[in-house]
Amino acid sequence: MTPYLHKLYPTLEASLPHLALGTRPTPVRRLDSLDSAGAEIWLKDDGAFGDGGWGGNKVRKLEWLLPDALRLHRTTIVTVGGLGTNWGLATALYGREYGLKTVLALVDQPEDEHVRKQLERLRNSGAELHFTHTGLRTRLAAPWLIARHLSGRRPPYVLPAGGSSPVGALGYVEAALELAAQIRAGELPEPSHIVTPLGSGGTVAGLALGLRLAELPTRVVGVVVNDTLRLTHSTLTRLARRTARLLRDRGAPLPSDDALYPTANLDVVTDWLGPGYGRPTPEATTAQTLTADREHLTLEPVYTAKAMAALLDMNAHGHFTPGPVLYLNTNGPR
Repeated sequence: MTPYLHKLYPTLEASLPHLALGTRPTPVRRLDSLDSAGAEIWLKDDGAFGDGGWGGNKVRKLEWLLPDALRLHRTTIVTVGGLGTNWGLATALYGREYGLKTVLALVDQPEDEHVRKQLERLRNSGAELHFTHTGLRTRLAAPWLIARHLSGRRPPYVLPAGGSSPVGALGYVEAALELAAQIRAGELPEPSHIVTPLGSGGTVAGLALGLRLAELPTRVVGVVVNDTLRLTHSTLTRLARRTARLLRDRGAPLPSDDALYPTANLDVVTDWLGPGYGRPTPEATTAQTLTADREHLTLEPVYTAKAMAALLDMNAHGHFTPGPVLYLNTNGPR
């Protein structure tokens, strides 16, 4: 299926390659057992996006990142994540299918049974693992990792945490255009807000830009779940503008940043992080149990349960009235 981004801007088809790794559009439905107070709550379930047991926002980003790496004739991807990184595992597994080796710098996070199992999966994925422990040590190690994986004169394809580069953010520009098509088709009402986790920035920045391109007035609420990265409105605006510039450079007739203002529709909230990245909160645990019991929706404690906790609390306090509010589930591995 032709990506919505290529349908909107046909001039991009030759200059911005895409690999179809998932099934679109992802399903939408009302979560009516959760919206007894406040606005209607709807779900767009990106956990259903992707093949081979995978889904979520990682695969949407890789649909644009992998072909970009191949276009540049790179043979290795160098990126970073926590010890339990879903991003790193998805990159290693999907990259391997296209002949790309993945090198991971791993930063410490609280260890539990999930993280220990994830580390075993990472070791079995074929990725080259480097335990850099902290953000500072990762930055200091980056030149060495890049030099170590030169292929002739070509450097490796270097990506930030979560694949949140301008190319990676295209995954959620695409998702916003997909959502606009579902609204036009009558599959769900136009939401006043979309709530989703804010872990590395690419999902939220791409959504905000994509909604502006789709001419939807919907606001994006990014729930900060990561205190190891700078995730402010200004940093997200810079990423969204770099993504818009990429589209212009590849041939899309976008208005100027001043006219577009790609994050005028973005709110960043920080009240549901708790003790820090990867650390559970009582509110997230309650949200996780509620969604599983009442809606058969599986969330995880690091990202998606905290975002759902934020949505339920904000909705109970009338933040989204009259609504409806859309929850974007980015939980991927199954």
